[in-house]
Amino acid sequence: MSDTQRYGADIVADSLVNHGVDLVFGIPGAKIDRLFERLDHPKPGQKSPKLIVVRHEQSAAFMAQAFARITGKTGAMIATSGPGVGNLATGLMTANAEGDAVIAIGGQVPRKDLYRLTHQSTPSAQLFAPITRFSAEIQDEKNISEIMSNAFAAANGDKRGAAFVSLPQDIDDAPVDFEALPVAAPARMGAAATEDIATLAQRIKDAKLPVILVGQRGSDDATVAALHSLLHKYALPVVETFQGAGVISRDLEEQSFFGRIGLFRNQTGDKLLSQSDLVITLGYDAIEYEPRNWNKEGHLNIVTVDTAVAQIDNNYLPQMQLIGDMAATLKALEADLDGYQVPAAALETLKGLKAELEAAQEPTFEPSDSTLSHPIAIVKAIQEHVTDDMTVSTDIGSHYIWMARHFRSYVPRHFLISNGMQTLGVGLPWAMTAAMVRPNAKSVSVSGDGGFFFSGAELSTAVELGLETVSIVFNDKARYNMVEFQEENKYNGESAGVQFAPIDVVKFAESCGAKGLRVESADQLNAVLDEAFATKGPVVVDVPVDYSHNNELAAQIINSQLG
Repeated sequence: MSDTQRYGADIVADSLVNHGVDLVFGIPGAKIDRLFERLDHPKPGQKSPKLIVVRHEQSAAFMAQAFARITGKTGAMIATSGPGVGNLATGLMTANAEGDAVIAIGGQVPRKDLYRLTHQSTPSAQLFAPITRFSAEIQDEKNISEIMSNAFAAANGDKRGAAFVSLPQDIDDAPVDFEALPVAAPARMGAAATEDIATLAQRIKDAKLPVILVGQRGSDDATVAALHSLLHKYALPVVETFQGAGVISRDLEEQSFFGRIGLFRNQTGDKLLSQSDLVITLGYDAIEYEPRNWNKEGHLNIVTVDTAVAQIDNNYLPQMQLIGDMAATLKALEADLDGYQVPAAALETLKGLKAELEAAQEPTFEPSDSTLSHPIAIVKAIQEHVTDDMTVSTDIGSHYIWMARHFRSYVPRHFLISNGMQTLGVGLPWAMTAAMVRPNAKSVSVSGDGGFFFSGAELSTAVELGLETVSIVFNDKARYNMVEFQEENKYNGESAGVQFAPIDVVKFAESCGAKGLRVESADQLNAVLDEAFATKGPVVVDVPVDYSHNNELAAQIINSQLG
């Protein structure tokens, strides 16, 4: 073959380029090595995404998910056959549940070996079919580009999610004499029906206390810009889901921000929804916070504004569904609301709820030991060190509840939370991706001592890449506390399976080549964070935390309609 011979791997790589993929994350293997050769050693004139080699395929999936969430483009990952693709499952399931457009390319044994008991032969397309929007195996090199195109289209549909493409080794290696397909023009939505928008405007005018509940799909740039325009004219209150964090800007905070809702029904936002006579959900997905929690009694009047029809259940039966381009719908709604003002009685109710929301921002107890910090004190210290251009990625654990409730973010998709799957280990990989795509600002991960070590090996990758990351670890003496306190509430103070072997966070960080810092006493917290944020390259901060009052997180559940 001449040096100009092209292979199936070239069509895959060119398809990634054509669809705007800048970074691809993965780990190589024999069944897909030609694609890695193409990505890592492109010939002169060939364009290829930058290849980021990681320590675990699960981390590759998490990083691709973060790329998608932050940029709005499609995240990409590559793994080899058998256990390589198997290790992608958690990340693909998480991205699919949480509305992040990703595509995974998995190596596979040659086609002749697909149905033999062959080394690493796995029915991977079947494995991923239930947890993705699209899953297919390429059976002919002439179909590579069309299958890749359809995978991208499925991942970026009305509900974004994951797509998987299985690439047999002989397809990867197959000589080809054609080019990858160009990108097909995407389908475009218009605003919802004009009559429905007019009806919604009238319902808002007639309501005593209308509220907007913003979810993950409502956090894209165009929808947020249209929402801000609407709110600058009409002082409607807004409640965010955890994944809708950041849709309310600083200049709208005092007027329109009434907290976030999720997990336990005991927040200010829950109280506001309970009193509302019209709840407008904007890009909300039930997996973020089930309607059986925030609409337990089923009495709320709900209108859905979204790109996809709602899943109906006993506690979520919208009276109207305005399906279409959400930004266009909001712009039309703004025009139809001309002259509207929030009722005076509603403003009085909102004033009281705002006071309650701000009062909850203060610590409620004094830590029992001077070496321990109150969770809210840690959140407040992080808040003081984070600027609006920084990205904060929170892992899962008790700290995630404190962060989701109390950390304020003013720019969409700058506070990243896994609230669909609540997947442990996302914090550090997400922060690493943020550091790659937003290199002009520090990237912060917040983890528990359990979640941090789920992906801790990637700290060495962050060091290798010279990423500007600050990893803050809420150290609870090696316990899975988020499970622990809920078990204690359920089983009369008893818990099981929550203790794990401790690792010295600082020594671990240093062994990876990162800087490790420890808060030795609560009064050192801000000074240690000062040093961490001034440090070049990856740094890890070990913060001992007092979780002795965490059972209060699930207390005072709202069980009936208020007001």
